[in-house]
Amino acid sequence: MASYDTSSAPVIDTPRNPYALTDLGLLLLRFAVGATMIQAGLIKALDFTTTVDFMEQGGWRMATFAAAMVTIAETAGGVLLLLGLLTPLAACAIVAAMIDAWLVNVSGAAFWSEPFNVPFLTAFGALTLLFAGAGAYSLDAKFFGRHRWPGLVSVFLFIVAVAAAVATWILLNGTNPLHLTNPAG
Repeated sequence: MASYDTSSAPVIDTPRNPYALTDLGLLLLRFAVGATMIQAGLIKALDFTTTVDFMEQGGWRMATFAAAMVTIAETAGGVLLLLGLLTPLAACAIVAAMIDAWLVNVSGAAFWSEPFNVPFLTAFGALTLLFAGAGAYSLDAKFFGRHRWPGLVSVFLFIVAVAAAVATWILLNGTNPLHLTNPAG
């Protein structure tokens, strides 16, 4: 067996946390999605009458209830994402709200006329956090010792988000939001 002299080998400095840049990226994504949702929620909360009127004009039943649900989901979800606290639940609420917001945007025209808008991108940002976790720079990591949550939890909450969005749309709006051509009217 040959022996090797490692005294002259170059020393490679390895960082203490090899995922530090990933955790920084997740922090930045949390800030972006969280701040976007806080702003959207506060706009609705501070002019709630206009929010209710908008939903009534869009054909929503129980418009006050629907407006309260979206306002709470956006504001509370945004704050929790910003802090990285209960990230899977916050992301679930935001994904559900953004699916319905996206449907509102695409329901007035042909389905593919403008499919990639703010709710679309925000939903995918929240989905990324749902599956990747909040990272090391989060209250989830500090209080629960979790940079990310188990995959089964993430998949379950993704299904809950989609089901909540579909149920909300069907029960409170009731129209078909997806059209291949511009709807009549």
